[in-house]
Amino acid sequence: MTKIEIQKEFHLHIGDSGKGAAVILLHGFCGNQQYWSDVVPHLQQQYRVITPDLRGHGKSTAPKGAYTIEQMADDIIALADKLELDKFVLLGHSLGGYVTLSVAQRFAHRLHGFGLIHSTGYADSEQAKENRLKAVERIQSQGIVQFVDELVPKLFNPNKLEQHKESIHRALEIGYHTPPQGAIGAALAMREREDRTAVMTATKLPLLLVAGDQDQIVPAERLFTTEGPHVHQVLLPNVGHMGMMEDSEGMAHAISRFMESLPQP
Repeated sequence: MTKIEIQKEFHLHIGDSGKGAAVILLHGFCGNQQYWSDVVPHLQQQYRVITPDLRGHGKSTAPKGAYTIEQMADDIIALADKLELDKFVLLGHSLGGYVTLSVAQRFAHRLHGFGLIHSTGYADSEQAKENRLKAVERIQSQGIVQFVDELVPKLFNPNKLEQHKESIHRALEIGYHTPPQGAIGAALAMREREDRTAVMTATKLPLLLVAGDQDQIVPAERLFTTEGPHVHQVLLPNVGHMGMMEDSEGMAHAISRFMESLPQP
């Protein structure tokens, strides 16, 4: 684990292991790099795997106030600069997928390919925007622990909660360590994000889309909006919104096959 100073008084905490082509894995809302801890061992045998804690999450700096998805994407480009990565693969889970699309829209020349994991190019609906504000109010009034207690079980396959009891407990513990101001800042960033389905449609870069067939947050039809010879669609069976924990081997296999398909530099 390494602390990388991005700018004065702002740092990102990252995991960095393995050698080879670089892939950066971004976690979702109220998560941190540990979301990927079951997947990284499979990938680091062939690739350099970098797992940052996003702005406001984990052990990274959590400024007060609203964030923007563009700001969080700029953090990732600044991190790549610090690590002297000219080009890399960027894959984002949920919130991390929104960040990934912003990078792909504005910094496509830095990417070998990119992907969305249980995420979507669509903007929030009006109801979803209202729910973001309610989430902010709950965090402010009740604290992060109660908010995470309500959030995390909904992320897993509702038919497999007992089977995934240990993973749910781990996701809860990760969520409890999210700074409240970071969760608030990120919730407001998601609320104001723009629709980027056109980025997915227009890109010529290799694109990985991974969905869970039991995802109650982002169903496959909100993710599989783009087709083409450069688009790799993977539907994980019996998986909710947390494929990296619910089926880490399946997730690692999907990522490895995508990495293997990329043109060799």
